[in-house]
Amino acid sequence: MAVRTLAETSVGDTIEARTIAVGRDTLVAYAAASGDQNPIHQDEQFARSVGLPDVIAHGMWTMGAAGSVVEEWAGDGGRVVEFGTRFTKPVVVPQDGGAVEVAGVVKALDEQSRRATVELTATSGGDKVLGRCLAVVQLD
Repeated sequence: MAVRTLAETSVGDTIEARTIAVGRDTLVAYAAASGDQNPIHQDEQFARSVGLPDVIAHGMWTMGAAGSVVEEWAGDGGRVVEFGTRFTKPVVVPQDGGAVEVAGVVKALDEQSRRATVELTATSGGDKVLGRCLAVVQLD
């Protein structure tokens, strides 16, 4: 995919919604890679004992899933120069798996720095799971 350019980007442009599946195998692999072995991400009985409806995805996995959508839009992950969010609700991952839907919109362009500010929306099961999710992308 080609790197996104300033000339082809306008305020109000949208990033088409993308659904990212997450299964319990993903949670196990992410826990191993990140070192976050909190049982709320892998042990259904434990998760329920602390008041959760089921195991939940790691917050940083959820953030990374959203980041992958803007990375794809930018054409190069190295073009995402800032990325931040607030975690608003967990992504519940039942035995048969869950999903996160991510979409975006260009909120601002800075022609001098050639940067776009993109606001992402991430939902799971109809709930907003990330708030104030903003990425700054360096454009060609």
